[in-house]
Amino acid sequence: MTAVLRKKPAMASIAPGKQSKHHVVIVGGGFGGLYAAKALGKVDIRVTLIDKRNFHLFQPLLYQVATGGLSAGDISSPLRSVLSQQKNVQVLMGEVTGIEPQAQKVVLKSGETVGYDSLIVATGSSHHYFGKDEWSSVAPGMKTIEDALEVRRRILLAFEAAEKEPDPVRRGALLTFFVVGAGPTGVELSGALAELAYETLTEDFRSINPGETKIVLLEGMDRVLPPYPSDLSAAARKSLEKLGVEVRTSTLVTDIDGDTVTLKSGDTEEKVQAFTVLWAAGIKASPMGKAIAAQTGAQLDRIGRIIVEPDLSVPGCPNIFIAGDLAHYAHNSDGPLPGTAATAMQQGSYLADSIKRRLVNQEVSAFHYKDNGSLAVIGRNEAVADLGFAKFSGFPAWIVWIFIHIYYLIEFDNKLLVMLQWGWHYFTSQRGARLITGDDSIPALSALVVEEMTMGEKPKAASEMVEA
Repeated sequence: MTAVLRKKPAMASIAPGKQSKHHVVIVGGGFGGLYAAKALGKVDIRVTLIDKRNFHLFQPLLYQVATGGLSAGDISSPLRSVLSQQKNVQVLMGEVTGIEPQAQKVVLKSGETVGYDSLIVATGSSHHYFGKDEWSSVAPGMKTIEDALEVRRRILLAFEAAEKEPDPVRRGALLTFFVVGAGPTGVELSGALAELAYETLTEDFRSINPGETKIVLLEGMDRVLPPYPSDLSAAARKSLEKLGVEVRTSTLVTDIDGDTVTLKSGDTEEKVQAFTVLWAAGIKASPMGKAIAAQTGAQLDRIGRIIVEPDLSVPGCPNIFIAGDLAHYAHNSDGPLPGTAATAMQQGSYLADSIKRRLVNQEVSAFHYKDNGSLAVIGRNEAVADLGFAKFSGFPAWIVWIFIHIYYLIEFDNKLLVMLQWGWHYFTSQRGARLITGDDSIPALSALVVEEMTMGEKPKAASEMVEA
C-alpha cells in the first residue's frame, strides 16, 4: 500500500507523495524499534520511525541518572543523528494512539495518519502499581528521563530538607528511603543510593550525617533478584547488606499515605515513616496494546501485552508485528520472554530480517530467543552474572557488566563520556550530576506542612512511627 498526502480539516496523511516502494512504519524508538530501523537502513524500501520523543533512551542506566552518577544526555541519543546515514529512513516525532488495520494506517494524537505496508509496534512498557495508580505521585518509578530526574530531585531534596530539620524524628524520616521491588532495577538503585549516601555525600553537610541514612529494599518474594539462580540472589543480598542496605523480603507494601508506608509481612502489619518511596516493583504494557487489541481482536495478557504468533505478528494480521515489552511471546519456552533490552534488540533485528525475506518470497522461520544471560550491578566491584555457561559474582561480574553496558550504548561520544565518568567516580566516589531541578518541595513533606498549618499539631504519622 502506498501513502498519499492529503489535507483535510480533521485528519491528514503524512507522506512525501505517492511512491511504489514497500513502506515499513516502526512505532517506538526504543531498543526494538531502533534495531529494526538500523537493520532496514540499506534495503530498497521506505522506513518511517515514529516516536513521541526525538531521542533513544538507554533505559538500563536510568538509575544512575536518578542518583547523580550520569547526566540525562549521557544515556540518550538523538534518533535523527543515530539514523542519519540510513537515507531510506525518515524519523517523525509524534505519538501514535491507534491503528486502522483495514486501511493500513497508524493514527497520531494530532489526528494525522501514516500509511504502511508493514507495521512494527515497539512502544515498551510503563510502571505497574497493581491497582494502586494513586501511588504514582508519591512513589515514582523509572521508565523515562523525566522519571529519573524526578527521582533524583526527591532524593537530593530529602537530604537538603534534613539539613534544616530540627526535629530528630522528622529528620530520621527524611533520611529514610524505601525502594519497592528487588528486581534488577531495585537492586541497582538501592546500591547506587547507598554509595551516594555513604560515600559521595559524607563531607557535604554540617547538621546531618549522611552515614545515618536508612535505605530499605522491599521485596514481596522470598529473595532478591527472584528470576536469578538462588546462589546469585544470596550473593546480591550479601553485597547489598555490606553496602548498608536493609533488605526485607516476603514483605508487601499495602498502603502509602503521605509519609507513612504500611508494610505487611506474613500476618504482621506495621507503619513506617519515610518521605521518599521509590517504585521498582512491576511493569505494564503501553496503552498501544489495548488500542491494537480493540482493532484486531488480539488477546492481551494480564499486564496488557499482545499475545503474538511465532513470527511476532498479531494473530490475523500478518503485516503487523510486535516487539519488545509489548510482545507476549511464549512459543518454545516455559513462559513469556523477559522484558529486557536484549529481548527487544533480538526481536527488532529478527523483524527486519523477516521483512526482507518476505519481500523476496523467502521462507520466514519462527523467532528464536537466544538467552545471553543476566547481569545486575550492586556497587563498586560488586555485581552478579548468570551467563548460562557460567555463574559468578563480585569483581569479575562487575567488569563484565561495565563492558557490556559500554558496548551497547548507541553513540561513541556516549560510550566515551560514560566510561570517563565511571572511571572518575571509581577513584573519587564523586557524582557530578547532583542537580535539583523543577519544584523544590517534597510531596509528602508539603502535604504535612499544610496539615500542620490547618490542624495546629504534628502529623500523626510522625508521632506514631514504628521502626522497621
